[in-house]
Parts: sequence; C-alpha cells; structure tokens
Amino acid sequence: MRKLARSFAALILAATMIAWSILGAHWGWTQTRVTTMKIDPITEIQFPVHEDRFVPGVDFLAAGVIATLALFSISFLLPKTQSK
Repeated sequence: MRKLARSFAALILAATMIAWSILGAHWGWTQTRVTTMKIDPITEIQFPVHEDRFVPGVDFLAAGVIATLALFSISFLLPKTQSK
C-alpha cells in the first residue's frame, strides 16, 4: 500500500511539472487572460488584444508539489505491504 501511494505521489509530481511546462511555465501567478500588443497595419498604432488562455503559474506548480508532499507523508501512516 505504501509503494502504491508513493508511486501515485511521484505520478502527481511528474504530471504537474509536465503540464506546467507544456502549458506555458509562467513564473508569476496563474493567468486566465493574456494581453498581447498588435499593430494596426494602416495607422501603425499599437493596441492591446486580450486573449482568453490558461497559463499556469508558480501557484499551480506549488499546489502540485504540496499535494505530492501530502500524499507522500500520508504513505508513512499506511501499513507496509507484506511480501509472500
């Protein structure tokens, strides 16, 4: 039972790190709206464009690490699996 919980904790950590890096790896807080600057082709004036997009930040990464540590800590309270 302990090995299963620890394996699941490692899986949570790996999935969190992979998702964080693939979806944007933002070093600030998580963003659900991203602002980019565009240039009008006629007047050549810059204007902001808001795009609804999920970009995970360090709070997303921290939540995954905390969940991993909690599950890993709980694994010490579980009974050891007896080998036969």
